[in-house]
Amino acid sequence: MAARRPPKAQVAWSQVRAKLSDFDRAGLITLLHDLYAASKENQAFLRSRFGLGGDPLEPYKQAIAGSLWPDWNKPASVAAKKAISGYRKANGGAEDMVELMIFSCEQAAGFIRDAGLQDEGYFDALVRMYGRALAAVAALQNPRRAEQIERLGGVRALCRDIGYGVFDEMTMLLEESGFESQQ
Repeated sequence: MAARRPPKAQVAWSQVRAKLSDFDRAGLITLLHDLYAASKENQAFLRSRFGLGGDPLEPYKQAIAGSLWPDWNKPASVAAKKAISGYRKANGGAEDMVELMIFSCEQAAGFIRDAGLQDEGYFDALVRMYGRALAAVAALQNPRRAEQIERLGGVRALCRDIGYGVFDEMTMLLEESGFESQQ
């Protein structure tokens, strides 16, 4: 019979913050360097937070595209939500969030059409993201709104013949948003 491990102790942010107060400036910079070097996600977060390295959305778009429209030898994943959440934590500008949501919908719909995917969970995730994107566009007051609605209309059009009620659900969401007259 295997020995049971004791439960892991939860470490609160206040404990981490207390330890950070012991660091001097050079120590904090070294810590941030180590975090930066530890993962691509950390690099994307810090670049986005500090507005460095060109398009701050690019690493997040790459993650979305890789999860929603994978190489043929990899399964499709709905992990795009994680990339969007990561950007929200790093920077979270409302217009950029809308861009990532719409890009996510475009990638998912394109993959469905390209691969002939028949996965109800994937379809449900697409419809949920489509609804979130519509709500986010509605909350913005920007000159690009018509372009964003047009892109979402393109996603809906790609889904016309895939079945499972996806097109109908998107149409209902579009009507509920009040943007259907713009299509």
